[in-house]
Amino acid sequence: MSMSADCVLFVDDDADVREAAQQTLELAEIHVEVFADAPSALTRLRKGWSGVVVSDIRMPKMDGLEFLTEVRKIDADMPVVMITGHGDVATAVKAMHDGAFDFIEKPFDPDLFIDITKRAMSHRKLILENRTLKIELARHTKNASDFIGRNPAMEKLRTLIGNIASTNAHVLINGETGSGKEVIARNLHAMSGRAGPFVAVNCGGMPEHLIESELFGHEAGAFTGADHKRIGKFEFADKGTIFLDEIESMPLALQIKLLRVLQERALERLGSNRLQPIDLRVVAATKVDLRNASSRGEFREDLYYRLNVVQLHIPPLRDRKDDIPLLLEYFTRDAAKRFERTVNPVTAAEMAQFNAHDWPGNVRELRNAAERRALGLDPLASGNDSAGQSTSSLPQQVEAFEKGLIIEALREHGGNVTATVSALGVPRKTFYDKLTKYDITPAEFRQSR
Repeated sequence: MSMSADCVLFVDDDADVREAAQQTLELAEIHVEVFADAPSALTRLRKGWSGVVVSDIRMPKMDGLEFLTEVRKIDADMPVVMITGHGDVATAVKAMHDGAFDFIEKPFDPDLFIDITKRAMSHRKLILENRTLKIELARHTKNASDFIGRNPAMEKLRTLIGNIASTNAHVLINGETGSGKEVIARNLHAMSGRAGPFVAVNCGGMPEHLIESELFGHEAGAFTGADHKRIGKFEFADKGTIFLDEIESMPLALQIKLLRVLQERALERLGSNRLQPIDLRVVAATKVDLRNASSRGEFREDLYYRLNVVQLHIPPLRDRKDDIPLLLEYFTRDAAKRFERTVNPVTAAEMAQFNAHDWPGNVRELRNAAERRALGLDPLASGNDSAGQSTSSLPQQVEAFEKGLIIEALREHGGNVTATVSALGVPRKTFYDKLTKYDITPAEFRQSR
């Protein structure tokens, strides 16, 4: 029988204690497996197992301290909670110095036992997530930075891109400013196998009197100042991919010409009567609802349906905050390398601030924040840039501040709960309630002093 993930492995040579612990944990809906001795329990452990260990100290065959040493050989980050009898606290303290997560005295209060166990499990989950994060981070390249993410919506998007990249289907990407639309388009092109280049055009950043010539090209003498032939963006992207960002900004007259290009797979340069065949894939991007825009007469409905063969939606960063640690780690490393700076790891207090922020500028804003941090500046303060100001509610900001204070106090006192409670001036029970609320584990700070 294989041991379940997210499980507690409980070891005690006293049958009554084992039975009581098993009942307590199962009532709390925590899966548990019990063992009468440490050697038997060791056979069930492996590196990367997602559970935690709770063990008595005084046991025959192998005592708890020896067991702790063996567990740490298997996985140094596996949380081990030690159980000690009355008057044996000194041994428990030694266990803490040797790497134990926490200890609890017999006879233990069931609520306290469950609380410590749950915090150990949360700590284990965090450790394993960080391992996965580092592995995934190593797999990503710089060009795919905005596409990093493990959020289910991003995983679904990544799968969809993989399914349609090698086809010639036109694609419409919908997403807010700074969400990474061009990165998605570049990924589509890179995975498509198309021999031609990737050509990006910002329809909203080009003067209306120049955009037609830029896109379609012109013959010499086509208009005043056209003293030589010019190859346009569409023709230059032949056999490749053209990315039309802010497609909603394209003038209606040019939308008609674009529709003709897509239908006939050919174009006419300005001043020419000859059709020029092209093999082109169009990836268009917009931050508005083009269907609604077409119903208002602001965008051609026939062009919308021609472009909307496949639609990809990029979720805003505020809806996938679980990706912030991975993205922040990547951008921080990149900025530190470019600026030739040594940057300290992101603290738990900083991460609480990043998570409380709404990120109206999305991934682009997060990248800028990482660069400011690498330069020693306040990452969430960007002068008069409104995208850098937090739009979090007052309760959210208060909670983020409170969590930061607790974390800094734990760091200052090396994870010592008694000293931290005294310094903060709060009741011990209130403090443990806050730890549970903010998913903070004191053991994380014992080696950081």
